[in-house]
Amino acid sequence: MINRIRDVRKQKRMTLADVAARCSPPTTAQTIGRLETGMRNLSLDWMNKIAAALAVEPELLVRRDRHEGIQLIARLGENGPEPLSKPIEALLPSALGGDGALLAMAVDAGAGEYRSGDQVWLRKCEPGDFAKALNRDVLAPRSAGRFAFGRMIDRQGNRIALLPPGPGQRQMVIDGPAWLGVAEMLVRKL
Repeated sequence: MINRIRDVRKQKRMTLADVAARCSPPTTAQTIGRLETGMRNLSLDWMNKIAAALAVEPELLVRRDRHEGIQLIARLGENGPEPLSKPIEALLPSALGGDGALLAMAVDAGAGEYRSGDQVWLRKCEPGDFAKALNRDVLAPRSAGRFAFGRMIDRQGNRIALLPPGPGQRQMVIDGPAWLGVAEMLVRKL
């Protein structure tokens, strides 16, 4: 197994010292560097500590020797695309941290900015966090296993109001959804 600590740390734009300070209990940047380079064995305890410091799942920190992940080779900035000094393995959305599980929704028929063939990745949020979803596209569970999808435009108590993405559709009011899936990433084939 090869560890991916450096790739994950760089993608999150953290230094060795940042990771060391976030470990519980805090450690030194030198220790994190030795674990990254393999000069020190990555025990299960260290893997859990570093994963918590990076806000990722522990299994993301290791990969099989023969596995080739998607390479992040450039960043697009104000001055155009700039190459990275060294490619790093790209992280899937689930590895980017955040509270709540990731869900996905396939788009079969285009509506608004969504096209047929798209996938919408959503982060599940609980009722106490619904205020954070205001003015975001959300998937809301309804009775009998159905769902509603649209821009959350209002929230009053346990009721939320959604504006569907397609033109000419009416606002929907949903009373007391158990959770919301807040759109976090759009995956579209070119």
